[in-house]
Amino acid sequence: MASITVNKEGCKGCALCVNACPKKVIEISTESNKAGYFVAYPAHPELCIGCAMCAMMCPDVCIEVER
Repeated sequence: MASITVNKEGCKGCALCVNACPKKVIEISTESNKAGYFVAYPAHPELCIGCAMCAMMCPDVCIEVER
């Protein structure tokens, strides 16, 4: 089963990964990181297909995909 990991301290909450995910696995959290950004997180990890579209779209390279 595929999974994603988000580097929460590096994430700026741009939501490009949220829009890129075809299965709507990722959402923006209501909790912020140390820099004050509301970060992305895998809200529905069981739906992940490992396509890595989220990781490709992340401008800060904060998403790691495991297949």
